[in-house]
Amino acid sequence: MNNYEHTIIARQDLSENQVKKLLDKYKNIINENSGKILKTENWGLRNMSYEIKSNKKGLYFHIKLTGDGKTIQELEREENIDQMLIRFLTIKVKKIDLNVNYFEKKEMPNKYFVCYHSTETTKP
Repeated sequence: MNNYEHTIIARQDLSENQVKKLLDKYKNIINENSGKILKTENWGLRNMSYEIKSNKKGLYFHIKLTGDGKTIQELEREENIDQMLIRFLTIKVKKIDLNVNYFEKKEMPNKYFVCYHSTETTKP
């Protein structure tokens, strides 16, 4: 079994119910084809760098899974047909890190305080 990270970009105009059905559909395809989902992340609505299929924004979902070539082949075959998807990408990785959430909101450390009324930067 190989490790994969799979990202899906869906159209922004989908309802919450349609999104849930879409994710369930692909989770079932993975499970039915001897794959196993380790983690699913909802990255939310994000702006795209350029317009794709008349869309400037998309709903991003990231799935970390294990499976074989048949699993990915069937998953991508179904995604090529689906009109609700804008793009998808599958990457084979050596090791899956379940602790990393790529788009988790992180607070910026307050090491430096920038004063916008002057050109000075002072340390607290």
